Amino acid sequence: MERIYNETINEELFIDTLDNGLEVYYMPKKGFINKYAILGVDFGSNDLEFISIDDNNRVRVNEGIAHFLEHKMFEQPDGGNAFDKFSVLGANANAFTSFNMTAYLFSATENFYESLKHLIEYVQTPYYTNENVEKEKGIIAQEIKMYEDDPEWNVFFNCLKAMYSNHHTNIDIAGSVESIYKITPEELYTCYNTFYNPSNMKLFVIGDLDENEIMKVVKDANNDSIAFKKDIERFMPEEPVEVNNTKIEEEFTVSMPLFYVGYKDSMQEINGKEILKREISTDILFDIIFSESAQLHEDLYNEGLIVGGLSGGYNYQKDYAYAVVSGVSKDPEEVKRRIDRYISELRINGINQEEFELNKRKKIGAFLKLFDSINYIANNFLRFIFKGVNILDYLDALKEIKIDDITSRLNNFFLEDYSVISIVRPKKD
Repeated sequence: MERIYNETINEELFIDTLDNGLEVYYMPKKGFINKYAILGVDFGSNDLEFISIDDNNRVRVNEGIAHFLEHKMFEQPDGGNAFDKFSVLGANANAFTSFNMTAYLFSATENFYESLKHLIEYVQTPYYTNENVEKEKGIIAQEIKMYEDDPEWNVFFNCLKAMYSNHHTNIDIAGSVESIYKITPEELYTCYNTFYNPSNMKLFVIGDLDENEIMKVVKDANNDSIAFKKDIERFMPEEPVEVNNTKIEEEFTVSMPLFYVGYKDSMQEINGKEILKREISTDILFDIIFSESAQLHEDLYNEGLIVGGLSGGYNYQKDYAYAVVSGVSKDPEEVKRRIDRYISELRINGINQEEFELNKRKKIGAFLKLFDSINYIANNFLRFIFKGVNILDYLDALKEIKIDDITSRLNNFFLEDYSVISIVRPKKD
């Protein structure tokens, strides 16, 4: 295994790639009782159109299929459920699907290597039948209906729909009741065979463990007969630079209006180091504008325009990026106007050097504190590595950020012309 050591944070990382293309990462955490493993697939709800590995044809699959496939991975050919064995081993297992990734994970204090073997084996054992697929549709349909009744999910998702006209990030991760009822076992196998090949997956392990034993378990558990396809051809509709709608409103049973303000980012081809620079500079800028210690928050709160704080952040992915800020307000449109005016004035007056340094120090401290959490490290390592970025480089990149980087970002982002607002208002009597 290759070893990488980062002196800045005093952490090391072991890296190996199996013959079938699976990338394995191990970060030792001496003295930690808990151990954690996460197996990620570069396949999320946005991946709806691609070249199938089965017949080399271009296919368009039903919306929500990545999430549906995640649900079905736990059902095994012997009639058992993968969760059951984790429970017997004393491990706590879970899975999730995002717009860009599917992940299967567990944490354990004992029987870790046996649990790791089980994780790899069950993810390599798809089992889809007409009967079990039909049964799952009802379960997921109930989940979708639950989200349809959730005002907080709708105000967020409407913000995405307002920003994006064609990109698949404007489609619900779970799909719709109509789309999931069209899913077939054959379609699930098409997605599984194309995306769940080891060269499209990454395994991250962290804890007080032995790297040689990890690799032995991983190699023994891996199915070398699975097709190797490093580069999967995916298709996404062309997305205009402009936003789709400047405002979307809905009514729900809420006591006060909820809002999300979104800022659509322009996309360009950038590499790992530039990705980190953009993410960090935007995160610092976001805090300068929207944190509780910022003047904007103080003004909005003191004038009764917001209840509680403002929350949100920046999300950069391979082919789309945006920032959102959310809150509760009796007058969301006025909050949006005040935000845009504040940002315009900040461009004119410039960013205060002391404020920049303070927010940069806060970001360094928060990162170092979070690096004591193996859950945080594991989930964020995977999120970054699929974008070609090693999280071990984060602190070095953060320390290199200058005020000029923040000023440049301010001049090119958080632009009113590329902003939207999503509002959920109380239902009228």
